[in-house]
Amino acid sequence: MEEQSFLDKMINHLRASCKYYTGYPKDIGSSRVIHFTSEREFVQLLHEGHPVAVAFTIRGNYTKHLDRVLEEAAAEFYPHVKFVRVECPKYPGFCMTRQRKEYPFIEIFHSPEHAGNQGKVIDPGITKYSVKVLPFNYDLSAYGFREFFKRHKIQSSEPK
Repeated sequence: MEEQSFLDKMINHLRASCKYYTGYPKDIGSSRVIHFTSEREFVQLLHEGHPVAVAFTIRGNYTKHLDRVLEEAAAEFYPHVKFVRVECPKYPGFCMTRQRKEYPFIEIFHSPEHAGNQGKVIDPGITKYSVKVLPFNYDLSAYGFREFFKRHKIQSSEPK
């Protein structure tokens, strides 16, 4: 058997004795990212009153990274913030209403409040809501989401 070099001995020793966290893979449990299926379900999600982070995606290598980030952030902010992933080729109508050309992108929907009577009431069974939509332009990580929520005063955890 041949002699190991000093570097190999040092690396083997570090691997055996040092336990450090590299960031991946994280054990985050089952997925908490909600896959978009219809606008009706999306509106019901908004009615729950929680902020909703929506990722508008298409297939690609960058989307794989985005999926990991969404999974991690959804696990961290559950149940105070909901994360939704929309596959735009499957639901082009919903994505085209956002009027963006670059994919993927993320928008945060929050503060559903009853809107005042705006004009004529057509149907008393219809409830109007006012929802703020903010483009997410921070670092694509759980930390970036935390800073975004802090900056825009969006409640993402239990009050202290």
